[in-house]
Amino acid sequence: MVAKIKTGRSISGAINYNEHKVRLGKAELISAQGYLKDPVNLSYTDKLQRLTDLTNRNERTLVNALHVSLNFAVSENLEKDILQQIADDYMDCLGFGKQPYLVYQHNDAGHPHLHIVTTNIEPDGKRISFHLLANRASESARKQVELNYNLIKAEDQGKQQNIISKPLIQVDYGKAELKRSITNVVNEIVKAYKFTSIPELNAVLNQYNITADRGSKDSRMYEKNGLVYWVLDGKGNKIGVPIKASSIYGKPTLKTLEDRFRLNEVLRKPLKDVIKTKIDKVLATPLSKTEFQKKLKEDGIQVIYRQNDEGRLYGITFVDHGSKSVFNGSDLGKNYSAARLINWFKKEEIKNHQTASKTVENISKDLKLPDNISGPLSTTSDQDSLFNILFKEEQQDMAAIGRLQQNRRKKKRKGHSL
Repeated sequence: MVAKIKTGRSISGAINYNEHKVRLGKAELISAQGYLKDPVNLSYTDKLQRLTDLTNRNERTLVNALHVSLNFAVSENLEKDILQQIADDYMDCLGFGKQPYLVYQHNDAGHPHLHIVTTNIEPDGKRISFHLLANRASESARKQVELNYNLIKAEDQGKQQNIISKPLIQVDYGKAELKRSITNVVNEIVKAYKFTSIPELNAVLNQYNITADRGSKDSRMYEKNGLVYWVLDGKGNKIGVPIKASSIYGKPTLKTLEDRFRLNEVLRKPLKDVIKTKIDKVLATPLSKTEFQKKLKEDGIQVIYRQNDEGRLYGITFVDHGSKSVFNGSDLGKNYSAARLINWFKKEEIKNHQTASKTVENISKDLKLPDNISGPLSTTSDQDSLFNILFKEEQQDMAAIGRLQQNRRKKKRKGHSL
């Protein structure tokens, strides 16, 4: 079982997230511990007020919301009553057993999972500390639950990001609720991919018609370290209205992302040699830019070229969807930078040009052109092309036939005059 903990300042935000899934038929409230009514009889107001009543008893504590997700292996199809017991045992081990909490069962991913919402403010107004909650208390609770219910251990399920990730689809403007669509894609990519800058993040987001934008460097938003997310059309143009990062559930703001950048810098280091080996394998054979992209795509690596308005290549980014890591070419080494690869692609173009020239040269030999015609026939500055030379000979032949016909007409006229 994989346990993920999020803390925040909005009880209503956490409840709204789950209730939205309920309205879509993708989730169900299966337990309401510490409530006076059964889950089926609770209104939205009932669910919210039970928790906000506690938070109002300690207004000094701003971070007062706890949102937990418990993720099970794909093969673990557990009955509802077992899931309820697991949630209760986990919360008890976590130190929140006496708090009121809501348990939602979600069915919108490829694996079974629960979401639990509660607060850390107790009835007497005291605060339960969130310090080291995820690292110590949650790990201990998770291991105890795995043992009690004979669940597949988190360590045996592979990387967490591969367990919790779900298939993403491109955002199609106008076909789904905008903020919700952006939230789903952004949160999943931020959680799963290892990027170290906004451009690297956008290398992945753009594939789903989304871009993170800080605004122009002279804008107030850029100065204040603001960040918004736009939907893109099929041509990569921004459409609709931007969504503030701070208004998205999970708050993928610039500050949050910068913390992620530093972590990802460490996490992606062991993956650098893996992606370099894959690229070296493709570079062993000279290819065009398009063929280079195609070959690496077959190996799970997306190559993104950055070009200016004149079409000049100035940057290259590699997105390895297998290891979920993003690298600029220069970060991998000089041999993988845009400047070095441009020269590599040019060599291929020169080779193709030389091959074409040899082909034309062989044609000229077969045609036994006059000795006074020399040099590659593909140049037109001071020599005629092969087409012009052949056409010139044809013109000369036509001129000779014209003079012969003219002489015959003169002879006919002389005969008539006699």
